[in-house]
Amino acid sequence: MCLLGFGNVNRALVRLLVDRESELRERGVEWRITGVASRRLGWNADAGGIDPGLLSRERGLVSGDFPEASPRRSNVGEWLAAARADVLFEATSLNVENGQPAVDHLRAALEHGAHAITANKGPVVYAYRELCELAAAHGKRFLFESSVLDGVPIFSLFQENLPVIHLKGFRGILNSTTNVILGEMEEGLSFDAALRRAQELGVAETDARHDIEGWDAAVKVTALALVLMGQSLRPADVQREGIGKLTGEDVRSARAAGTPYKLVCSARRTDRGVMARVAPERLPLSDPLAWVAGTSSIVYFETDIFPGLCITEVNPGIYATAYGMLADLIRAVTAHR
Repeated sequence: MCLLGFGNVNRALVRLLVDRESELRERGVEWRITGVASRRLGWNADAGGIDPGLLSRERGLVSGDFPEASPRRSNVGEWLAAARADVLFEATSLNVENGQPAVDHLRAALEHGAHAITANKGPVVYAYRELCELAAAHGKRFLFESSVLDGVPIFSLFQENLPVIHLKGFRGILNSTTNVILGEMEEGLSFDAALRRAQELGVAETDARHDIEGWDAAVKVTALALVLMGQSLRPADVQREGIGKLTGEDVRSARAAGTPYKLVCSARRTDRGVMARVAPERLPLSDPLAWVAGTSSIVYFETDIFPGLCITEVNPGIYATAYGMLADLIRAVTAHR
């Protein structure tokens, strides 16, 4: 298997693979890591296997940590071939405009003959059908459970366990950064101070505009609507309003009135197709979304069989995202026996 992007998610995945090795073996899954690539490390491959202890250590890796015999490749195709990849784990940064270069990397993996597993929302939004068709043509899987709601089994729940159900719509809180900011503002902080607090907690990026302006949430809504509702949306089709215009006074007054602000993500089938929206809303305390705080997330589905099906994730850590990729690995390799 190969790891493309070596930030928090893929590092946690390595530790999880090592920790669950005996349980994976019981399921008939044995593994070795043969490739690691990132902007900082370059394209490193060793078909004989790269020491997972090296990859899972706390101190950051540098390119010199890899054996000199490990061939350095110039592009993803050469790297996958040198590593003899059966599986690619892709965990690079989101490009909200077109999903690149992650789309090209996953396409290259499938064309090489490897299962393609990603935690990146971009390829789902911009190339879902293409990558699914390419995977089927090569007898492989394109899987992406960790792209929305960390590793909670949202996509596989509907695709594998709720066959022929009709999804009418959903509402949720899907962006941790804005949820933390709103919570800190309720406690008395200004918007800027609340953002700094979210950055100190490691929830918000240094440049948090994609979160604050609602783009991250819009991409997640698009992914859910595309995969679960079969709608060809783009993030630009989502009615979008961020939280940047809210003041501390606005947020605290709403909380005192029992109708706290939340950045609500929603999509619903209508006679004109699926209408999707991301916007701050004041919610009554009778609404389950109103009680979701901190880095927790929630999504409330309405189907023809289950009028209300709610999934809540409470303050997940990085291992939740890594677990989603591990679960995708098991689904991919055990389904092809």
